[in-house]
Amino acid sequence: MTAFAPGRILKREKSVIPGFGITFGLTVTWLGLIVLIPLAGLFIKTFELSLDEFLAILTSSRVLNALKISFGISFLAAVTNAVLGSIVVWVLVRYDFPGRRIFDAIVDIPFALPTAVAGIALTTLYAENGWIGQFLAPLGIKVSYTPLGIYVALVFIGLPFIVRTVQPVLEDLDGELEEAASSLGAARWQVIFKVIVPAVLPALLTGFALAFARAVGEYGSVIFIAGNLPNVSEILPLLIVIRLEEFRYADATAIAVIMLLISFVLLFAINQLQRWTDTRVGR
Repeated sequence: MTAFAPGRILKREKSVIPGFGITFGLTVTWLGLIVLIPLAGLFIKTFELSLDEFLAILTSSRVLNALKISFGISFLAAVTNAVLGSIVVWVLVRYDFPGRRIFDAIVDIPFALPTAVAGIALTTLYAENGWIGQFLAPLGIKVSYTPLGIYVALVFIGLPFIVRTVQPVLEDLDGELEEAASSLGAARWQVIFKVIVPAVLPALLTGFALAFARAVGEYGSVIFIAGNLPNVSEILPLLIVIRLEEFRYADATAIAVIMLLISFVLLFAINQLQRWTDTRVGR
């Protein structure tokens, strides 16, 4: 900061790290090479299609069903992880029990596990003769090779995003705030919804956005358990790969563009909601 004193002006002290110009230039260059240029190429490729051809691709029944499956199940999986992940975080942070460190480490397994391995493992578990599937089959519940299998896979890979985003916030939450609220006569549910939830909600929304984004683009763990039936259990990333294998590159880029636009709009809405929440809680 520039300080003013009678008769003299103190100049701003230089930082030991590179200045704004250098860091901003490196940031723009890196983002341009890694993100902006590939995305621009994606949009340019779609110009090979006329507007009618573009709309015909996007409005085909196969693409529309893949859109519903990818975004619909991804949203449901992210909501499920937001609820169950919050419970997992609460148990890991607020309770001390034997094996807590082991359970805490298990949460990170979806991060480290190759997606293909995860897909094969889930398919084996939930197949009709699998360890879990054999108990569900008599009840008429089929998981493997159905949209339900996609949901299970997306819940599996999305859980760590919620837990690892909310966990540090809950750990830093001052327990005296809860004690003060209780001493003032607040019921337990009031402490939860008036003190704890507002404090962790921004982090929870961030975890939700990350889990949702990962689920929309997930490929490896889903294709093994989904069955990949057109109009039934086919996801958008797989449909893009199929179009590339058919050398229909313009079709693949058209599907990718609409997938990118929808993802951007949804993530932008979630980020705006997060900012609004930050403002409401005074951050």
